[in-house]
Amino acid sequence: MAVALHDAGHWAEIVDSNWNLVYSTDELRRIYGGLLGLGEVAVGTHFFGPEAMRTRLNWRSGPNTLELIREMFGVFGGLILADTPGGREALRIKVDPALGDIVDGLSPTTPSPANFFAWHGTHVRATPVDALTITVRVHDAAGRLAGTALISKPGAGMSILATISVGGDLTHFKRMQNVAKAARRPAAILSADLEASSLLSRRMPTASYFALGRRLVRAADGCVIDAGGLVGRHVGDGVVAFFLAETAGSESAAARACIAAARALRGALVNVAARSNLSSEAIVLRFGLHWGSTLYVGQIVSRGRHEVTALGDEVNEAARIEACATGGRALASKALIERLDKGDAAALGLDSERITYVLLAGLATATEKVCRDAPAIAVCEV
Repeated sequence: MAVALHDAGHWAEIVDSNWNLVYSTDELRRIYGGLLGLGEVAVGTHFFGPEAMRTRLNWRSGPNTLELIREMFGVFGGLILADTPGGREALRIKVDPALGDIVDGLSPTTPSPANFFAWHGTHVRATPVDALTITVRVHDAAGRLAGTALISKPGAGMSILATISVGGDLTHFKRMQNVAKAARRPAAILSADLEASSLLSRRMPTASYFALGRRLVRAADGCVIDAGGLVGRHVGDGVVAFFLAETAGSESAAARACIAAARALRGALVNVAARSNLSSEAIVLRFGLHWGSTLYVGQIVSRGRHEVTALGDEVNEAARIEACATGGRALASKALIERLDKGDAAALGLDSERITYVLLAGLATATEKVCRDAPAIAVCEV
């Protein structure tokens, strides 16, 4: 019987001496279901039986096509054949009929304490990935074979995996996994952009300006992550981030986190400027903070990128608010401020009952796009 133990970096499957699955449906759902959408497999199902075949074909990632499952069976089949009482004919009866022709070509693999196998799968249905598996024989207290543990990892070398895991924030990766399935998620939106970036880029050596941009991105990502947010796309010198109500615990907490992140980033600019041999006045960010009640938030995963993004009118509106926040101001919409309960507002030093709002179209900094797309959004400075 086979088990699946899973985390972001590796997974393990354990089969008994006859390669039958052992984890219950509830355990499989708990370990895999929310993230990968695995189907149900009954206890006692063969690792390559018809039920396991149907399950894999419904996975969002892994060996989820007939071609890939056939390849995987060809890789592990020799070891399974060696473990199957009754040999080739017994194995043919156990496996899915679509794999039956492969049984004839299998050569028994001599079991050893550990065997190494390489195979292929997919990530989120389309992207091909390599996988490496070590099989470890498991014995009971009397020394009898109890089963086999299959410990697998992505085909990437450990230096690559180490670079990703050490360079990234594991807490943020977990937040990203929570939005692996795109859905409507209320969230606060932070949009920030470097003011007068064209002038800076002309004044500074290219290498120095690149270093400045890298420092800004690192500072922005750090402030967003520390506040509990999700880093969105980086476009040019701009930053977008999302603070989900479901992650923060409430709409008020999400709105508070958004404002706190903007303030933290504004404070971090002093260090960014100093490290770039610039005066603090030379590095100015505009901030637009908004609330998205119907944002559609999820991951975009391809062979070249892995990021969180959101769709909704409020994302564009946040950018329009940010465009008006010249001089390093942080402008927040009324929709965002009114999500704050009294406790969170007080913690931010805001008195939500005394705030005066201004329409974007009424600001001297309102651009033509602002007047066209979001003239009636009410904002205040935070």
